[in-house]
Amino acid sequence: MVLTGIAVGALSICVVLFWSRKNLVVVTVEGMSMAPTVTHGDRVLVRRRRLRQVRIGDVVVLEPPLDGPYRTAAKAGADGRVWNMKRVAALPGDPVPPEVPGDGQVKQGTLAVLGDNRADSIDSRHRGLFTAERLLGVVVCRLSPR
Repeated sequence: MVLTGIAVGALSICVVLFWSRKNLVVVTVEGMSMAPTVTHGDRVLVRRRRLRQVRIGDVVVLEPPLDGPYRTAAKAGADGRVWNMKRVAALPGDPVPPEVPGDGQVKQGTLAVLGDNRADSIDSRHRGLFTAERLLGVVVCRLSPR
């Protein structure tokens, strides 16, 4: 009976660890584009999400366009990827925000994002709409600074 309880407990821990590793990512903030919400050096917990699971106002982590301006190799991580952290301003079917290039509605498979610190943010005002393929996930919480 005790061994069964231990086995169930161990299995439960393995399932939680597998789920966490697959769905959660810790990201370290670089730059001040999201200040004062998060600032340079803060670490945040990100839950992987698809576009349909994102809401206006969520803080998301996404990859900028590969060929766009404002992307430097110096900012790339060990895997060669660059991540941006921004707040969702509009989702598919919403009006394109006035400060974002384009008009009409946000097209399916895209979203508009803006930095909280507009004076120090390269976002949809500069890059246009981001595609859903570039979305990593939604920030769940800020962890203690590094």
